[in-house]
Amino acid sequence: MNRLAHETSPYLLQHAANPVDWYPWCEEALDQARREDKPILLSIGYSACHWCHVMAHESFEDAMTAQVMNELYVNIKVDREERPDIDRVYQAAHHLMMRRGGGWPLTMFLAPRDLVPFFAGTYFPKEPRYGMPAFTEVLTHAAEYYRRHPPELEAQGPALREALAQIEAAVPAAGDTLDAKPLALFREVLARQFDADYGGFGPAPKFPHAGSIEQLLRTWWRTAGSPEPDVHALYMCALTLTRMAEGGLYDQLGGGFCRYSVDEHWSIPHFEKMLYDNGPLLALYCRMLQVSGDETYRRVASETADWVLRDMRAPGGAFYSSLDADSEGEEGRFYVWTPGQVKALLRPEEFAVFAPRYGLDRDSNFEEHWHLRICEPLEALAERCGQPVSTVRRLLDAARARLLAARHGRVWPGRDEKILTSWNALMIRGLAIAARVLRRCELADAATTALVFLQENLVTGGRLQATWKDGRARFNAYLDDHAFLLDATLEVLQTRWDGRYLDLAVWLAEELLARFHDPGQGGFFFTAHDHEAPLHRSRSLADEALPSGNAVAAFALGRLGHLLGETRYLDAAEGTLRLAWDGMSRYPQAHAALLAALDEYLDPPQIVVLRGPAGTLEEWSEVAGVLFAPNRLVFAIPGDATNLPGALASRVAGETPVAYVCRGTTCRAPIRDLDALPAALKDG
Repeated sequence: MNRLAHETSPYLLQHAANPVDWYPWCEEALDQARREDKPILLSIGYSACHWCHVMAHESFEDAMTAQVMNELYVNIKVDREERPDIDRVYQAAHHLMMRRGGGWPLTMFLAPRDLVPFFAGTYFPKEPRYGMPAFTEVLTHAAEYYRRHPPELEAQGPALREALAQIEAAVPAAGDTLDAKPLALFREVLARQFDADYGGFGPAPKFPHAGSIEQLLRTWWRTAGSPEPDVHALYMCALTLTRMAEGGLYDQLGGGFCRYSVDEHWSIPHFEKMLYDNGPLLALYCRMLQVSGDETYRRVASETADWVLRDMRAPGGAFYSSLDADSEGEEGRFYVWTPGQVKALLRPEEFAVFAPRYGLDRDSNFEEHWHLRICEPLEALAERCGQPVSTVRRLLDAARARLLAARHGRVWPGRDEKILTSWNALMIRGLAIAARVLRRCELADAATTALVFLQENLVTGGRLQATWKDGRARFNAYLDDHAFLLDATLEVLQTRWDGRYLDLAVWLAEELLARFHDPGQGGFFFTAHDHEAPLHRSRSLADEALPSGNAVAAFALGRLGHLLGETRYLDAAEGTLRLAWDGMSRYPQAHAALLAALDEYLDPPQIVVLRGPAGTLEEWSEVAGVLFAPNRLVFAIPGDATNLPGALASRVAGETPVAYVCRGTTCRAPIRDLDALPAALKDG
């Protein structure tokens, strides 16, 4: 066993028995490399990464390859989910050096003195193929280059650091610049990229892009009451979400979404299932249910919530990170079927409707197996079978339950069981929204339990931590952890008020300002001011696989600032938008999360505070929250809640319910008649 045996990351533990003399990222490894003047081989991946597993089996488990690595390098293995700070810096360096995007596994060759990379790549095969050299050839040539070219390597460091700084350089916009032009351009760009046949934006591979769809819903909502509502924006949302739900991207038996589709039809996914995708998608399908009332969206939202509670919930109530794409050494093996397997498990009348519904009567679609996707509408199937829709639905539900139970007996994909603060926050937000829309109290219980787990286990020494496993909280939290958790806490407060959650929200906002904020330029750095920063302290404004931490910070601080009347939060949110203005204006499609913050900056959110004796506010909450209104926040605060901070202190309770409705800095007179509340809400 190498030094990774003492780590908590499941990904690092997968490599603990490699013959490679792996180190985690630590001072011991860096000191040894400098002392021995050996280059560093930095390998970054994550537990659910298919090609990470391939490279591990081919090379890192091979004794001869490991011997070369150990002789020539100090080898460091990093879980990008634990150390996104290291990953994002070296992904950016790879992009600069290789003139193309990176990915995982990321393979970087570093000079030990300054940790500057001198060669970069991703997956390398053990033997020459795919137009790539053998990994051992790369190892040998890179080490030789390091020995023979010290002057060039020494000169490369300052240039690379300057280039990394330039990538994220931005000039804050002037005082009167912020307007709605990026919102309009975003709408135009997505309309051009829209796939009118299958939904989604752009060609395969297709990613869900929940943030872009949510912003399109906002675009429609802004015009919904006008003479010319933007129905095409709504159509783009509806078609995309429907086709995703019908395809193999969605787990037709167990619920939940895979990471992306390899084809334009959403039919065959990359089979890994990530917590960070499913939290936003759960919220999005609930939003679409509010808009349309379509039972498809209710079913998908309910089943996705069921999946995360059933398969991803850890003891204590927080949520695991991901499920691998592979099981028994094969991608997708856990999920695919043959018609014979299905027929053997179902009753004849069930198979008769299940086979055409899910494509078993067609050619195989995944390596001589069938990955389930909806191929025939329910109504058409019922008509063809000569049975009522209700009967066909009942048969299909029974068949799905039977197959899911059988699938549970298979060899499962690996599950990454570390608890990540940022990813849990995305799921907590989704569950809080789903609890209100689906009216499922157990989802509110799950959201609050997970939030309390994070508060009690991942705040140590007065600081939020990024990850938890086996009783250990580790790594000072990043921008995403603080921003996503603040946003999630505001959603939980709307679902189930508790003064402890408000205290947490205020603490997170203060931590953002104290540890991450740049008061000079505006915006937030990804790491705290006292965090190590190899090469560069990054500050990203665009969305990536996750929404931009800067964007969510601006969005959540704007909302909390209006709730409490705290101008420091509002100023920090505005400063972030000004810093990001040039990027939003040029490439709005890459800044969907920031556009939501811009939307609420230009037209502040409607804050509805309900006060009254405990048990009297449910009907008022229902009236205020039943319709889709993305810029409305509704807080039902029992009358016995005291010592409320800021503007909330003036929202006093009486013997009967009262509603305080504010937009920005303007508030209406208190409303004490429930029948008058809808008109007040409609105003704006």
